[in-house]
Amino acid sequence: MEAIDIVHTRGGQVYMDGANMNAQVGLTSPGAIGADVCHLNLHKTFCIPHGGGGPGVGTIGVAEHLTPFLPGHVHEKSSGAVSAAQHGSAGILPISWMYIAMLGGEGLRDATENAILSANYMANRLKNHYDILFTGKNGQCAHEFIVDLRKFKSSAGIVEKDVAKRLGDYGFHSPTMSWPVGGTIMIEPTESEPKEELDRFCDALIAIREEIREIEDGKADKENNLLMNAPHTASMIASDDWNYPYSRERAAFPTAEVKSNKFWPTVARLDDVFGDRNVICSCPTVDSYMDDDEAVAA
Repeated sequence: MEAIDIVHTRGGQVYMDGANMNAQVGLTSPGAIGADVCHLNLHKTFCIPHGGGGPGVGTIGVAEHLTPFLPGHVHEKSSGAVSAAQHGSAGILPISWMYIAMLGGEGLRDATENAILSANYMANRLKNHYDILFTGKNGQCAHEFIVDLRKFKSSAGIVEKDVAKRLGDYGFHSPTMSWPVGGTIMIEPTESEPKEELDRFCDALIAIREEIREIEDGKADKENNLLMNAPHTASMIASDDWNYPYSRERAAFPTAEVKSNKFWPTVARLDDVFGDRNVICSCPTVDSYMDDDEAVAA
């Protein structure tokens, strides 16, 4: 609020990033804080399933003095419309409405408090193994926390990508990588995971830290190790050729829990940078369709 007041006293407007409201709903709000504009990604806080690039819905809220600048309906006189459906996707929005209606005010507040509690619990479990960035004066975080992996690049040749891919061997999809700080991972446990799942994720990261330590101590090869070769697929483990300086068991079944509930990564290590910079089409060429048409005609 102090920061917003400073901007307002100098004639500025404040846009607040409301991508994730897990630490605010039921406790405070963008309006109470004094923001002038805020978007809400319903696919985060408000229960919309999200993956594969969608479906995202970004509801925009503004202070009263900005309402004349809001878009309207295509058939109304206004400052224009951003889509034919004035209120966004009719197929998506009812999910958030039902989530809010069924939880009610008390339930929404409980969800917020659980999200904050989950993040702080995990951060406290991990702080003796990793550096945690941007904690408050009491060492606490909000609904997410950032694990700093940057020092491992010099100490072990390990970067955030290696940790992210190794998590696949432990049965986890990596959390947000290199945002908002390069060389880190940002963990948002939300309100919906049980303590057992939070512990399982922490156990995986703690085990990975020990794997990094083996490299730092010279017990594991700096170029050929569990992290730099991750993830290990079923075809790799079942292959007659195993040219790695560690066992198949350590690669694919690093913990007892993984042995009893294994989720196999479907694809081994890819060249991420090459893939990002080069479009590779796996579909048939246009010429092949022409050849098929000529064969049918014949």
